[in-house]
Amino acid sequence: TKLCDLFGNPQEKLKMIHIGGTNGKGSTSNMLASVLQEAGYKIGLYNSPHLIDFTERIKINGENCDNEFVYDFIQKLRNLPKEITPSFFEFTTIMAFEYFYQKKVDYAIIEVGLGGRLDSTNIISPIVSAITNVALDHQDLLGNTIEEITNEKAGIIKPNIAIISGADDLVVKNIIEAKASDLNTLFVDATAISTNLRSDLQGNYQEKNIKVVLALINELKNVGLNISEKNIQDGLLNVHQ
Repeated sequence: TKLCDLFGNPQEKLKMIHIGGTNGKGSTSNMLASVLQEAGYKIGLYNSPHLIDFTERIKINGENCDNEFVYDFIQKLRNLPKEITPSFFEFTTIMAFEYFYQKKVDYAIIEVGLGGRLDSTNIISPIVSAITNVALDHQDLLGNTIEEITNEKAGIIKPNIAIISGADDLVVKNIIEAKASDLNTLFVDATAISTNLRSDLQGNYQEKNIKVVLALINELKNVGLNISEKNIQDGLLNVHQ
């Protein structure tokens, strides 16, 4: 919060979509970005980790962040007040927010780094959120049981902001739905969607991710985005990772 304040809170000036979960965050956010680009929108995408180059984490319409911007932004670390000591991920997150703001993206898709409730990305107020699924992961940080981990992941749910759930596990689904109910938030069960659509991303599990993407698109249409069936088909078949 202090770091974002220092940079003028660029995250408050962006329209964002928040995607959490144990697996499928990257595929889901990349597929959604591809569809929205097909629909003519300028889309920022914040993923982690990177495979080869740091700039892969921050993209606009499939293009990696400018090296020069990264270099200039890192120089600002030297001028931070002594009481602000961000982690690598915290600094990367504010860098993404600032880049997307400067480049005037229409929408930014923000992938949760780890967990949800205490993740750096959870400072945002998105227009819609999704939790792809929940499994036992990072138990040293998130808890020893599926219930504890789900509660951490469900920490991204905000009042009156629709939450899409891609979870098959009934225990997980019930926790997410109960949290949504507590916050007066629309709960959408993506697993109930029936579709024959395919993606060029490989793996049978992509069928589950596609359902989450379709549920997200439906909510985005409800808030005024113009996305056609052709945009959806073409976007899913031309995903850049």
